[in-house]
Amino acid sequence: MSNALDELFATIASRKGADPSTSYTAKLLAAGVEKCAKKFGEEATEAVIAAIQKDKTELAKESADVLYHLAVLWAASGLTPDDVYAVLKSREGQSGLDEKASRKG
Repeated sequence: MSNALDELFATIASRKGADPSTSYTAKLLAAGVEKCAKKFGEEATEAVIAAIQKDKTELAKESADVLYHLAVLWAASGLTPDDVYAVLKSREGQSGLDEKASRKG
């Protein structure tokens, strides 16, 4: 199954080890998981602000940034979209409320 997220992730993964002076993605990956996580959090916050302001255009832009930075975070963490898809697949047919309750230990 190929989709935009898979294609984005493939591009990001191909930047691992690239020259950080010529690739923003390589620069983020070289900075490590903590930096990638921080950037993801910043972009998520900006998406929240756009949503609260009911600015659909800005929300679309920030959502794209969130997806990009999430995929960078996955790559930095050694995760792939397939790892995430497997978790989503395992939750199919389960109530979101039941799934959330099962996480409380």
